Amino acid sequence: LPTHAGSSLEPEERSMEPPAMPEEEMPLSAAPGLAGCQLFGYVGIEAVLDQMKIKTMKTGFEFNIMVVGQSGLGKSTMVNTLFKSKVSRKASQPGQEERIPKTVQLQSITHVIEEKGVKMKLTVTDTPGFGDQINNENCWDPIIKYINEQYERYLREEILITRKRKIPDTRVHGCVYFVPPTGHWLRPLDLEFMRRLSKIVNVVPVIAKADTLTLEERAEFKQRIQEDLKTHAISVYPQEDFDQDPDDRVLNDRIREKIPFAVVGADQEHQVNGKRVLGRKTKWGIIEVENLAHCEFPLLRDLLIRSHLQDLKDITHNVHYESYRVRRLNESNRP
Repeated sequence: LPTHAGSSLEPEERSMEPPAMPEEEMPLSAAPGLAGCQLFGYVGIEAVLDQMKIKTMKTGFEFNIMVVGQSGLGKSTMVNTLFKSKVSRKASQPGQEERIPKTVQLQSITHVIEEKGVKMKLTVTDTPGFGDQINNENCWDPIIKYINEQYERYLREEILITRKRKIPDTRVHGCVYFVPPTGHWLRPLDLEFMRRLSKIVNVVPVIAKADTLTLEERAEFKQRIQEDLKTHAISVYPQEDFDQDPDDRVLNDRIREKIPFAVVGADQEHQVNGKRVLGRKTKWGIIEVENLAHCEFPLLRDLLIRSHLQDLKDITHNVHYESYRVRRLNESNRP
């Protein structure tokens, strides 16, 4: 007798699997390789951003910065200018014309800064005059040792059986290297320092006291520095190898064109056109720190704080610290 597909005469021949659906009728969520699916109404996924913001505002976050360069280039003043407060070091004698004492040893100072409810635990590591001695052989060793010590401290906390819920982060997230405004090529000392340090930390070079150069000298000096870095294969922050998103690459390419930033630091306010501005007073007028026509300090501030602060922390954790961690664990596993 002829049988029909829907007949109950052949249950043993039926497959237990549901019939395959045509490719065009497959539900969107089940199709492989799709980035997302069409929602039929508001779910509230975007609320996770508010949750992250609230949590961050309650706990705060950490940011650690190091400044390196010769004595007298304004390292401490620049940090005070960045955060608009006396976060680096205060003068030994209070007065109208405050003078910041010379750094004689590598020291870190930690402050908690709060702005609009967001708390940041800021640690500034000020280094003694780098390259001031007659014999500067291996003068970068104390700085390398300090950076690796912070990685080691984090690693020891991380590998504990019972570890803290939030490991204190003292790792250096960014190192601002101050290039003296000679107007010539980079010194061998500068090249050797950046070559060694760029492998273990994010190095951001800046031209210190850029008001001592004319605009033409500044542009030519900046171009020579870029050529030096390229010739010696020194990768400063933001590193081209770590650009993953096309939009990030476009933004970072614009930044790389302007590195090193020509900066001027000042922690005193002056009256200009009825407004109080940070600047340096000279015989010819006032150099406004936050005026792009005068110097590139706003670009440095935006890079370190407003646009790339989290990226500095991510690269420190995922690249530099990871390299240190792998090396240390390999050493401990050797017979």
